[in-house]
Amino acid sequence: MNKQILGIHHITAIAGDPQTNLNFYAGLLGLRLVKLTVNFDDPTTYHLYYGDGAGHPGTILTFFPWPSAPKGRRGAGQVTETAFAIPENATDFWVERLTRGGIAFEGPFDRFGEKVLAFSDPDGMRVELIATATAGVERAYGAGPVPLEFAIRGFHGATLSEADRGPTGSLLTDTMGFKLIAQDGNRFRYAADSEESARFVDVLHVPQERHGRVLVGSVHHIAFRTPDDAQQAAWLEELSKRHYGVSPVMDRKYFHSIYYREPGNILFEIATDPPGFAVDEAAGMLGSHLVLPAWLERDRARLEAVLPPLTLPGIAAEAAR
Repeated sequence: MNKQILGIHHITAIAGDPQTNLNFYAGLLGLRLVKLTVNFDDPTTYHLYYGDGAGHPGTILTFFPWPSAPKGRRGAGQVTETAFAIPENATDFWVERLTRGGIAFEGPFDRFGEKVLAFSDPDGMRVELIATATAGVERAYGAGPVPLEFAIRGFHGATLSEADRGPTGSLLTDTMGFKLIAQDGNRFRYAADSEESARFVDVLHVPQERHGRVLVGSVHHIAFRTPDDAQQAAWLEELSKRHYGVSPVMDRKYFHSIYYREPGNILFEIATDPPGFAVDEAAGMLGSHLVLPAWLERDRARLEAVLPPLTLPGIAAEAAR
């Protein structure tokens, strides 16, 4: 059957302190906390999901906060930049907002004809805001602290740093349906075969760079979108035939996932668009309290006693539990 990768579904990273992470992404950057849940494989750790107002695929940045874990190291074999889309007229607003927030940043500078602001989050993870004509207002969060006209509008793309870009580029183009659309020095831009804004992947060819270490302040994995379970099953078959060591389908409650390592050792995921984040709480209540999967409800009291309390930025004394 025909199968398609629509672009980026979500990106998952590792943070340190959860409240600091929440203040930065839901406060300064103005993303919605779409889901407050736990790491299903380590339920004494939060899993924080940020995105637009509805949690559309292509807008979701998630974190596992591990306060006692050591810092990671940027390097080859990692997703080294996570880029959000902003409107073309929003650069000056974000320069002022980052400055007021005490965030050191580079730019705005030009990359492939678009203006880029680059900075680090509190744990050192590299974040970019890219002013682009493809930033659709339907992927903005209009009820947050950032005015709708300037708000982040989902992902623009991500940068993969690779000691050898060739095998990764071949996976993207020959298997996953991406096209190489631009090059600037050692940066190669690929685009998914779709009209989605979050469809870009840049590959940096960095043969002299040491391999990175995935811990606090680094991306754990990048997930790509496929429309439904049937197409995901076709991807599972295709990747298995190509000997990528792909996992079986895993039910992540809000989407279904398969995982595999690309040639440079970055963990890739292909995730389905459905069922979405409204399966266990009303759309208007997304991110307002701790949500657990059915098999962990019996442990709710124990987990709530272990997990640190969180307060949503700008909502005084309201615990997000």
